[in-house]
Amino acid sequence: MTKADIVTEIAHRTGLERVAIQVIVDEFMEAVKDNMAAGENIYLRGFGTFEIVKRAEKTARNISKGTTLIVPAHNVPHFKPSQEFKACLK
Repeated sequence: MTKADIVTEIAHRTGLERVAIQVIVDEFMEAVKDNMAAGENIYLRGFGTFEIVKRAEKTARNISKGTTLIVPAHNVPHFKPSQEFKACLK
């Protein structure tokens, strides 16, 4: 399912204009990105949590060149679905 499919689905379910739904979906995604970039987790009750996970520094190997390199510590986004969400998938 693409973002356009989500917008179309919400427009059919609510009866609202597709353009208005597009703006809302875009702003929701921007709000999530902006808040996570600021170091905040996003908690959506009944849906899940968007968390920032810290990855430690590690040593990696480039097999084709036979060299090693250090991958610095960094943050990655992670989605953890709620129990209610998980139950829907069974």
